[in-house]
Amino acid sequence: MAVDSDGAARVVADPVAGSPAAGKALVVLGDSFTANGFRWDAKSEECLRGPSSWPIQLSGLMGVAGTEDFLDVSCSGASIDTGPGYTLSHEAIEADKVGAFGPETRLIALQFGLNDEWGASETTMWTSLLPCVFNHTDGCGLEAAEQGRITDYRGVSGARFAERMRAVIEYLRYFASNARIVLVGYPELFPAGQDTACVNVLGIGQYVQPRGRAVVEYLDRLDAAQREAAGLLGIEFFDTRALTAGHGLCSPDPWVNGALDPRADLIGLPFHPSAHGDAVVARAMHERVGR
Repeated sequence: MAVDSDGAARVVADPVAGSPAAGKALVVLGDSFTANGFRWDAKSEECLRGPSSWPIQLSGLMGVAGTEDFLDVSCSGASIDTGPGYTLSHEAIEADKVGAFGPETRLIALQFGLNDEWGASETTMWTSLLPCVFNHTDGCGLEAAEQGRITDYRGVSGARFAERMRAVIEYLRYFASNARIVLVGYPELFPAGQDTACVNVLGIGQYVQPRGRAVVEYLDRLDAAQREAAGLLGIEFFDTRALTAGHGLCSPDPWVNGALDPRADLIGLPFHPSAHGDAVVARAMHERVGR
């Protein structure tokens, strides 16, 4: 496999030549919701992976933790193909270098999409926080997409999602023909369809963006696009959002971290799953796709 200048993957390996690798039982590719590693003094090029992330917990449940049969190449900031950091194809190449994909590969889990640009936008979800989510003057209503203050939710679709992943999925399906390939959704941050966005702060209060429909709409459309893309690609979709419903930011029992909120992980990565949230995901994944 190789990567073009625009970050897109293309398969260049000869499937006949050479001795194929046996493959690793569990291979995980993804972004910060997968890796969930956090350290204040971390360098930007580091791929930190937390000890309680769902891949780590899943590897334990599958009996491959700490063995050569488990590989996690997820990295914070990773995207499908937007860059400038790691992308799906970059992670697949890194995994391929160590013989991750082969006939003995049982499960390949992927979690991507939240960090990408969509439509004509050059903005991502995370670069939208200050100009949109935390902007009380202008708000983060639906008009923010047209104004370029949030990634363009109108450009999110299952067809486009599938198109951006297709080359890598075809590669994985060929070289790990016995593996279940699962696209993992994101946990609930906000209930679908609501107009407000918020985050718990210090466990004693909330920051509320009363005009937050654009960020909610983006998450709603991304969830639908992942589900549709999995069907178009012929892979499985794991519905993390349904599993974690009622436990998003500002809920009475959050499974994602606020800002120094002791009800989740006090010093956990904000807006990302708590150790308990990751445990719920790992157990459900093991039950449904990891046995």
